[in-house]
Amino acid sequence: MADPVLRSVHVHPVKALRALDRAEAEVEPWGLAHDRRWAVVDARGTVMTQRRHPRLALAAAEPLPDGGLRLTAPGLEPLAVGVPEPSATLTADLFDKPVETVPAGGAAAAWFSAFLETDARLVHLDAPEHRRPVDPAYALPGETVSLADGYPLLVTSTASLDALNALIEQGDHAHEGPLPMNRFRPNLVVDGTGPWAEDDWTRLAVGEVTFRVAKPCGRCVVTTTDQTTAVRGKEPLRALGRHRRLDGKLVFGQNLVPEHTGTVRVGDPVKILD
Repeated sequence: MADPVLRSVHVHPVKALRALDRAEAEVEPWGLAHDRRWAVVDARGTVMTQRRHPRLALAAAEPLPDGGLRLTAPGLEPLAVGVPEPSATLTADLFDKPVETVPAGGAAAAWFSAFLETDARLVHLDAPEHRRPVDPAYALPGETVSLADGYPLLVTSTASLDALNALIEQGDHAHEGPLPMNRFRPNLVVDGTGPWAEDDWTRLAVGEVTFRVAKPCGRCVVTTTDQTTAVRGKEPLRALGRHRRLDGKLVFGQNLVPEHTGTVRVGDPVKILD
């Protein structure tokens, strides 16, 4: 078997929107640069995700040189959004945890409200002091995360996806497979490992950056959402439920915390340290 390498890098500038492929990315203490620094919230300030709004998968956000975004979605004209001035914050609710954000303004709110056909606003996570703490049950002191679900990065492997697709092929919903990796919305995808090898990782180096493995990633209904059509099926949750259940969670991939900053690049060697 070839030595493991970094197969692909993905960022999600706005939480729950389409992933962007990158040849390289800067690793910051709270995740990849440009990854989940923005989110869409409803009229009550609750962060909107594909769990309840699968249509978010059809929209995309491209980072602009000034830190803003260019938004695109079917049926709407593209919209450029600048970084909002941090004059007033909005306390968003992310999985029942408060996080201070800055609203992006009326044009962005109108754009997302039209797209989702409900009141919605775009918000920005502007300052390091507004980052959220990583779950203390799995964190070291001072570790923080942006607007990702709970951890700075998510890593998956192509071998494990192949193994999962083989399990799906054996099930009652074989017609839904094989599934692409974008169903799992990872940041880093590793090639050249054995299936489920990541279950045993505790530390790894990707090029010049080392990471601590915090915990396996519990999967939800988002993985059943086709990221190109927003249509939902049954897989991979049926196959994960039969074969990949851990402590009551259906798991695929591992949550990572960076041990220092640096740059990761497609093709970087991946070394399992512990």
